[in-house]
Amino acid sequence: MPAGSVPVCRRALVNVGAGISIMPQKLLKSAHYIELGNYHYWPVLVPRGIRLYTYEQIPSFLKDNPYITDGYRAYLPSKLCLKSLFILSNETVNIWSHLLGFFLFFSLGIYDMTTVLPAASASRDDYVIYSICLFCFQVCMLCSVGYHLFCCHRSEKANRRWMALDYAGIAIGILGCYVPAVFYAFYCNEYWRQVYLIMVLAMILAVFFAQIHPYYLTKQWYSLRALIFCCVSVYGFIPTIHWIWQNGGMNTPIVQAFVPRVFVMYLMGAVAIFLYVTKIPERYFPGQLNYLGSSHQCWHILVVLMFYWWHQTGVYIMQYRHKQPCLELMST
Repeated sequence: MPAGSVPVCRRALVNVGAGISIMPQKLLKSAHYIELGNYHYWPVLVPRGIRLYTYEQIPSFLKDNPYITDGYRAYLPSKLCLKSLFILSNETVNIWSHLLGFFLFFSLGIYDMTTVLPAASASRDDYVIYSICLFCFQVCMLCSVGYHLFCCHRSEKANRRWMALDYAGIAIGILGCYVPAVFYAFYCNEYWRQVYLIMVLAMILAVFFAQIHPYYLTKQWYSLRALIFCCVSVYGFIPTIHWIWQNGGMNTPIVQAFVPRVFVMYLMGAVAIFLYVTKIPERYFPGQLNYLGSSHQCWHILVVLMFYWWHQTGVYIMQYRHKQPCLELMST
């Protein structure tokens, strides 16, 4: 019997919150009890063949965060991994936050193509840029959903493949942020636009090739992987500083309009990375944030917010560029 569960009797009474309810016999047979916030035991219905495990019971390749002590799915074939989409586990928020994120960006794509871009008299290039951006965001969301849904597979090799796909999705999501930013920042300077886009593409390809290294996905390289993605993201300061200098410094209207948006984007990213690496807040509340409120869940939600914020910023700067044609640059 999994740790944290209680025996199920034929005529059991389940204490849910302040009230007591009687559950049908068939449901009781498939009920697993979880502890939310160290207050009450809540019944969670799981399909036949699926159970939730404690941190000590799961295989070593799933042991990533010792502060999440319960609610793990493990040892499942692909079919049951899919069925586990609809149960409450410590991956539920991770899965659904990015699955809903996918539908958000898919809907935004339809709205942009049918309403926003036509209203702005967008060019063919605008359509291409927005298609690339939103496609990258959607791929990132789906790769994340795939990993968090199938990470409980009984095969360690399958787990590693889905993990590699998840990291590839993060790289693609970063690419989706860079493409509209560089395109519209250097809208009036084709040379530097091409230079920075090629540089970004080269970095993303380097991240892909890094996954070939046999130690890339190991726990020993956890910090190095985080550092690699931080470097790829922080690289954005170089074209940003160049763009500010090229447009006459901080006192020009266009710079004052968009630098705060860039700052907010990097602030959200910094908070997300900090939580991801430090495993805060569950580090200070071990076992109490197993199902809701953990650092990885906060990371997921912040990623969706970052992408949405950057999409809205892209719409804003695209409309600005169409209203304010290219002026003579002070320097190139």
